[in-house]
Amino acid sequence: MKGQPADGKRTTERYHALWTPTILLLDPEGVEQHRIEGFLPVDDFLAQIELGLGHAAFKHERWVEAERWFDNVAQHHGDSDAAAEATYWVGVARYKATGDARHLSDTAVAFAHRFQNTPWAKKASVWGKRAA
Repeated sequence: MKGQPADGKRTTERYHALWTPTILLLDPEGVEQHRIEGFLPVDDFLAQIELGLGHAAFKHERWVEAERWFDNVAQHHGDSDAAAEATYWVGVARYKATGDARHLSDTAVAFAHRFQNTPWAKKASVWGKRAA
C-alpha cells in the first residue's frame, strides 16, 4: 500500500501474501474464501473470481447459489484452468442440495467426456466406480 508501508506489511502478513498481485475474496468477517496469486489473462481471472464466489457460497451452505457460480465457470470459461475444478464442485453442490448421490456419479461421467487428464477427474473417478 503506497504511503502506508506499515499497514501494507500488516495486511501482507495477516493474509500470508507471498507474491503480487494477490487477490483475496473475503467474507464479511474478513475470512479468506478464495485466493488468486499472480497475473492471469482476463478470462482466467474472471473464472477464478466466479470460482471463488462459488466456494464462498458453498462454505456458507448456500448450495444452489454455489452450483450456479460453479456451473457458470464450467459453461462459460471452459478453456480456463478453473473449469475442471468448477465441474467437480457442481456435482458436489448438487449432491449437498439434494442428498442424491446420482449427482456425484453424473459428475464422474461428465469427466469421462471432458477434463479427463486433470486431478479433478481423478477425484471424481471414485464416484463413477461406486455407481457402477
